[in-house]
Amino acid sequence: MDYFNCSAQELEQEYEDLKKQYEDVKGKGLKLNMARGKPGKAQLDISNGMLNVITPDTDFVGEDGVDVRNYGILDGISECKRLFAQILGVDASKVMVGGSSSLNMMFDTISCMMTKPVAEGCKPWYEVTNRKFLCPSPGYDRHFGITQYYGFEMIPVPMTENGPDMDIVEQLVAADDSIKGIWCVPKYSNPQGITYSDETVRRFAGLKPAAKDFRIMWDNAYCIHDVTDTPDTLLNLYDECVKAGNEDLPIMFCSTSKITFPGAGVAAMAASDSNMKLFKARYNYEVISYDKLNMLRHVKFFGSYEGVLEHMQKHKAILKPKFDIVLDTLEKELVPTGIGSWTKPNGGYFVSIDVADGTAKRVVELCKDAGVVLTGAGATYPLGKDPKDSNIRIAPSFPPNDELKQAMDVFCVCVRIAACEKLLNK
Repeated sequence: MDYFNCSAQELEQEYEDLKKQYEDVKGKGLKLNMARGKPGKAQLDISNGMLNVITPDTDFVGEDGVDVRNYGILDGISECKRLFAQILGVDASKVMVGGSSSLNMMFDTISCMMTKPVAEGCKPWYEVTNRKFLCPSPGYDRHFGITQYYGFEMIPVPMTENGPDMDIVEQLVAADDSIKGIWCVPKYSNPQGITYSDETVRRFAGLKPAAKDFRIMWDNAYCIHDVTDTPDTLLNLYDECVKAGNEDLPIMFCSTSKITFPGAGVAAMAASDSNMKLFKARYNYEVISYDKLNMLRHVKFFGSYEGVLEHMQKHKAILKPKFDIVLDTLEKELVPTGIGSWTKPNGGYFVSIDVADGTAKRVVELCKDAGVVLTGAGATYPLGKDPKDSNIRIAPSFPPNDELKQAMDVFCVCVRIAACEKLLNK
């Protein structure tokens, strides 16, 4: 039944039928979670072998000649820097390996530029009272949370099928020197799963910001996280920035959080020598060294970049059926109703759906009452303010497949109920 092309009587009957289904679901006492992109148990299990690659009789001296159990080497052991250099597509000399969290490194990076000027002749950002940051939306709530914490005015930039609307980005950064940066998840974006086109990457590299200290926060969290046999490809931003004479523009991040263990992975960042000089000066006061034992553990487990890619094929085998469940259920339950639109990503961790305008919060509320937890409506926009109250992020990775099927059935019932209420003015 197409909800937008049926009689009020037909829609009222549909609503009553859905309410009965919903009450039946509530009676089951479900406790299902699709809130955040946490790897499921099966994904965690494929990395368990890493726990045994270092034993008491292991040679703990890395190629730098330092015992990895001890202090030393602020920016990480060389063999781990090389591994991340291949993942990020840069020279190892541009890489710093940190702790377990790339989000932590992003927070520290913004914090550093708040207190020290990143470009000659500029002020620390805390002295810029009207400081602003561009936020492609829908986007990653934790990115927005960092700039909210530091008091930036966050300017939403619409996403297109090719990435952020670059006409808007170029116009804004060229006209306003109080705009200091932009958040980007360039491959399999959170939540839509969009990969930036070659043209978009080149336009980023060719930006002419009014602010000399404008920086692109390039969070390549899903750079090797393919889930189909037709993966997307992403042009190398750093190479393009060098060609354009803008080597200082990008600051790049990634981690093994969704490759090995989210709570015990390894994170890394890459930037120009000029940028990295500033960041290392801060880290030199902040930490003596990060967990080199964990760095060595990862290197020994993977062996090489090719070993990382082979490992990602195991993740793909687990994740693809989950994405299929989500997309097949949406297709079956919502397409006939005319409600909603959604992405069909080739990788990443999320499916983004736009439900009927003005109903996203209601859908999340209904799901919660029925025992299905979703990321809060509005979370994919700065300050949690979705102007259409329509976007919802679905994270299919964590629940077992049988629970995921149940959760998606409940979700679709709630989407339909909320749409009926909206159309019937309930």
